[in-house]
Amino acid sequence: MEGLEWFLVATSSIGFICVCKALVKFLKWVWAMFLRPPKNLKEYGSWAIITGSTDGIGKAMAFELASKGLNLLLVGRNPLKLEATLKEIRERHGVEVKFVVIDMQKVGGEEIAKRIEEAIDGLDVGLLVNGAGLAYPYARFFHEVDLELMDAIVKVNVEATTWITKAVIPSMIKKKKGAILNIGSGSTVVLPSYPLVTLYAATKGYLAMFSRCISLEYKHQGIDIQCQVPLFVSTKMTKMKSSVFVPTPELYSKTCTRWIGYEKLVVPYFLHSLQAFLIKAIPHAFLDSYMFSYFLYFRARGISKDSKNKTLLAASNSAEPNIINQDYSTKYM
Repeated sequence: MEGLEWFLVATSSIGFICVCKALVKFLKWVWAMFLRPPKNLKEYGSWAIITGSTDGIGKAMAFELASKGLNLLLVGRNPLKLEATLKEIRERHGVEVKFVVIDMQKVGGEEIAKRIEEAIDGLDVGLLVNGAGLAYPYARFFHEVDLELMDAIVKVNVEATTWITKAVIPSMIKKKKGAILNIGSGSTVVLPSYPLVTLYAATKGYLAMFSRCISLEYKHQGIDIQCQVPLFVSTKMTKMKSSVFVPTPELYSKTCTRWIGYEKLVVPYFLHSLQAFLIKAIPHAFLDSYMFSYFLYFRARGISKDSKNKTLLAASNSAEPNIINQDYSTKYM
């Protein structure tokens, strides 16, 4: 009888500890998500660098940081889009804005670092947002990824981010403060696999580990380094319309700035965090099977659309001039 009593006490104690642990974890999540005050980003420095700043999350981040009074150095490959973004930010927020043109798909890492070092010379850079990213046009098997696309994804997602970070960190070390935000992907943290988008997920997995490691290396230097892992956001890359679980870049950026300077790896958007919690409760075997089927479907759609586009292009090239010059825009409304 005593043995049974001891067993009941032991199991009850273990159960109580587990419940308390889950409760503490939940309360910490509520505090971080809704109650914790965001850091004053201007305390890191008066300038922020943003890569991928003319589209999607990067552009939304630029406007959000400008609204907080930060001056901006925009990094992108299209000078016309950079100029337009610069003018719009200046008109709306009145902060100082500069830009540097770098095509990360074509420029080597050392040259990228050199251009960034020259651009930030004399600036009080407190925040770096590595927001540039590149993915497949549509899902495909790894052997189907052409060499040009493969090289571009690795250059943009891995090489450019690494070299830009290397160029910026020394100035942060000198003043013993700074923050770096790397935009990762939920494909590497929330899901057990991301088949048919393998290279993209693998490069984002690099960002997560890179961020964790250098966060430990430079935390004692006053530099807060973080990787944020959003799920789907309504951008040109995802080609998804905004919905409850797919926020606009503007909504996402408002949320994600609250987390800068805190944890090393976070899912900052509330409903993404809820999705992540539910997804992690599903067996990996089921998720693997579902994700594989999901991307097989989009691969088939992508191939079909690609084939139609090639057919239309071939037809237009072979058509008579008088037919080519006709306006067929109403067909594709």
